[in-house]
Amino acid sequence: MSKSKDASGVAVILDYLNEKNRPYSAQDVFSNLQKVHGLGKTAVVKAVELLAQQGKIKEKIYGKQKIYFADQSQFTDVSDTELKGMDSRISELNNEVQMVSQSCRQLDSELKELNSSLTTKEMMAEIQELTQECATYSERLAKIKSATNHVTPEEKEKIYKEQSLYVKEWKKRKRLASDMMGAILEGYPKSKKQFLEEVGIETDEDCKVTMPNV
Repeated sequence: MSKSKDASGVAVILDYLNEKNRPYSAQDVFSNLQKVHGLGKTAVVKAVELLAQQGKIKEKIYGKQKIYFADQSQFTDVSDTELKGMDSRISELNNEVQMVSQSCRQLDSELKELNSSLTTKEMMAEIQELTQECATYSERLAKIKSATNHVTPEEKEKIYKEQSLYVKEWKKRKRLASDMMGAILEGYPKSKKQFLEEVGIETDEDCKVTMPNV
């Protein structure tokens, strides 16, 4: 490494320690600055040792580890009132962090639930298919009821069983469609009527279709 680059690295480390004003090991400094400034670990170790020798930063030894931090004499004294104010602000910020974290957890939960549901496009396609099926079943049922030819009791019983089955499926799918629309409308900024108009969905009421009482 050139002397100019060495000097640049030393200046970067000095500025960093003064700005953060907290104790770091040489490994910490390397990890925090390497990605942005491309400093090598050996260069960082030499730089902090040089700065400590020059008295520009302070060095403390804890066991086998050396810790480096800014020279506190360069900073103005802080009064008790200012310290209390800082403590109060720290407490406020901690409360804000807790609230934001709680909100993030709630949003993450809602996002996971939405991701596991059908997409808006899939829901609209399902609703349209269910509507078409309901109309087909209603038309078929109307033809059966209006038939003038006689049927045997067995055929009649079969028809009513089919009607009951279709109506149950109709109710089931209508409920499914209603649940899907409800999920969409939770995050939809407009009314349900506006949503139906925008996506082009026709309800049973729009088609003047009444579900039979079975």
